Amino acid sequence: MVTPLDKVLYTAKAHSKGGRDGSARTDDGLLDVKLDPPPSMGGKGQGTNPEQLFAAGYSACFLGALKAVADKQKVKLPDDRSIDAEVDIGPTSHGYGIAVRMTVHLPGMPRDQAQALVDAAHQVCPYSNATRGNIPVDLKLG
Repeated sequence: MVTPLDKVLYTAKAHSKGGRDGSARTDDGLLDVKLDPPPSMGGKGQGTNPEQLFAAGYSACFLGALKAVADKQKVKLPDDRSIDAEVDIGPTSHGYGIAVRMTVHLPGMPRDQAQALVDAAHQVCPYSNATRGNIPVDLKLG
């Protein structure tokens, strides 16, 4: 079931050309990247790739969701919170797919409290909601 947006808060716009060995640029010019597959996929590794961009986007968004959940619960997050994200790509029975692993670092926070925040953030994060049931997403505390 598709859940429509109640209200559009922002629309990101990007123009890509050339595919995995091309370029991508946002309409404001703040992101302007050369794309190149990694050597393991036949590229020269001289540019970024969609999986790296997805890892950066998902992890940044998830940190935002963590902050939103913590603020709502009146819990202070550590200033040095971070996420190490990995995005795999490989063949599936239907073509190609991706899988995500993220290690969430909340130093100094009690483990049970940190896990509860991660679980709650996973329910509200837009990337988590978009990927849920579509790709494997493994979240763990570091």
